[in-house]
Amino acid sequence: MSINILRVATACLLDEVGRLLIVRKRGTRFYMLPGGKIEQGEGSLDALRRELHEELGLDIGASALQPLGHFRSRAANEPDHWVEADVFIGNLKGPAKAQAEIETVAWLKLHAQLEGDLAPLLREQVIPALLQRLNREQ
Repeated sequence: MSINILRVATACLLDEVGRLLIVRKRGTRFYMLPGGKIEQGEGSLDALRRELHEELGLDIGASALQPLGHFRSRAANEPDHWVEADVFIGNLKGPAKAQAEIETVAWLKLHAQLEGDLAPLLREQVIPALLQRLNREQ
């Protein structure tokens, strides 16, 4: 049996009070980080910037996004798939508007009890790595 792997680039975008921007795609249950699939011949950062513009109307400069890490987990919305994600971190200074396939934009308080429908990658790997990094920087 072969493993179906989706290569994606996503962003941990934090607002001025340290909340994390999360999104939910139309017709799905799980919230995840904004971003999307990396197209053939495209770099992770270029894919991420393209997806942020298409899905949220954001124009974020490459220098505003720093690598957080590379993570692998089961996919939230696609059965029998795994996701490999290059995850970046940055600060969001303007509003994000749901467009394209994004149905809902929400803010997650990182230090609150993690409840709700969060994608496995976000809940199990990215949030712990993000909290560890933010704690080191304080």
